[in-house]
Formats: sequence, C-alpha cells, structure tokens
Amino acid sequence: MNKRLVPLLLIALLLILHGQLWFGRGSVRSVSKLQSELDAQKLKNAQASLANDRLSAEIRDLKEGLEIVEEKARSELGMVKNNEIFVQIAK
Repeated sequence: MNKRLVPLLLIALLLILHGQLWFGRGSVRSVSKLQSELDAQKLKNAQASLANDRLSAEIRDLKEGLEIVEEKARSELGMVKNNEIFVQIAK
C-alpha cells in the first residue's frame, strides 16, 4: 500500500499544480489579461504625461512672458491693439 500511495500523492499534486497553472489565480490566461491591461495603462500614462508637459510649458510661458498672454487674448478673445484694424475673412 505504501508503494502505491507515494506515486498517487505525487500525481495528485501534479494535477493540482497543473490545474492552478491553467485555471488558478496566477494562471496563464490571468497573467496575459493583466499584461494587456498594464500595457493599456502605460499608454494612458504616457499620453497624460505629454499633456502635463504641454500644460507645464504653457504655465511657464505665462509666468515668464507676456507674449503668450497677448497671443491668447488675440486668438481667443479677438482683442486688438490701439491703432490696429481687425479684418476677418469668412471662408
């Protein structure tokens, strides 16, 4: 009986480990899904980082010089300087 018990226990352990590999918490399918989610999150983080860098540069320009303020006032508010003529061309 002892001679049969050890191989049966080893086979049972092997089956349990094999089942965990394919269907358990750390299964191949689960790891693959988590890897794709991680890749998607890294892409979102990279896009957010670019947006943050762009906004940081704009903030730095606003703090350092008035050229960007003038550009914003002209483009967004339609402001003109004294003795300037504003001509709008409709397409």
